[in-house]
Amino acid sequence: MKHLIRSAFLCSFILMSGCTPATPDQALGTLERDRVLLRSTAAEIITAQPIRKGMQVNAGDLLVQFDTHKQAARLAVMQADVVKAEAYLLKLTNGERPEDIASANSALKSANAAKIEAQKSYQRSASLLTKRLVSEAELDRALALRDQANAEYDAANDLLTKMVKGVRQEDIFQAQAALDAANANLRYEQQVYSDLSIRATRAGKLDNLPYNVGERVPLSAVVAVIQADETPYARVYIPEPYAAKLQIGQTLKVSVDGIDTLFDGTLRWFSSEPAFTPYYALNQADRSRLAFLAEFTLDSSANMLPTGIPAQVILPEQQ
Repeated sequence: MKHLIRSAFLCSFILMSGCTPATPDQALGTLERDRVLLRSTAAEIITAQPIRKGMQVNAGDLLVQFDTHKQAARLAVMQADVVKAEAYLLKLTNGERPEDIASANSALKSANAAKIEAQKSYQRSASLLTKRLVSEAELDRALALRDQANAEYDAANDLLTKMVKGVRQEDIFQAQAALDAANANLRYEQQVYSDLSIRATRAGKLDNLPYNVGERVPLSAVVAVIQADETPYARVYIPEPYAAKLQIGQTLKVSVDGIDTLFDGTLRWFSSEPAFTPYYALNQADRSRLAFLAEFTLDSSANMLPTGIPAQVILPEQQ
């Protein structure tokens, strides 16, 4: 009886040992390419999508066009402000017109003549007052007219001097600053107008257009997805026992389903955290089941391979 029990236990142990999974010598995953997400720059209506999904695009190709009517109006206002600021600055720097200066000079001569006449009238009134031929009120009136003529002459003279000398330098600086601000606002509105045309930033395949023509798109929503036209990379899960053996820049062989030849894959990124259960939740026996996400860039011979097909990275042998 004891012999039978020992035999049964031994068989069970052998079976359990046979069921223990061996550490795989391959990292499994798929071929991927960079995906470029292009987002909306305004909550506007889509008016055109010149390129259909699945077609090849080049950098700069128009993918989505938004309605530009409102932004075009803002741009027109900014352009008018620039013209206004330029005209004002030109007026200050050019100074007064010769016709205006000549008119001011004539006004000064007229004021001078009126000043001389008022002075003589006052002197006559003063002489007549001494002879008791006019009243003191007449003399006061003549004095007031003389003072008024002198003031008008001084005003005409100051105006002519100001027109000849031109405006203050500070006023010109202020006008120049206003013009610079108007140009800056114009450039900003031009950029906003340009951003209403969503263009491809990289060459590749137009993978998706989530919205249709006629739909109003929320701000920052993804409106186009490009699958970059570059060499694919293998995104695989590295078993925990091999994690310490890999270094960035290391080259390993990569097998792709359906392809007989092997490709060279260079490790470009390795996750510092496990993709599955955290290490602190596992005992020593279970830690070997952890996996770390990694990316291997394939050589140029893999350019024509499609995205998404299974790939395996052949791991180095354990010592």
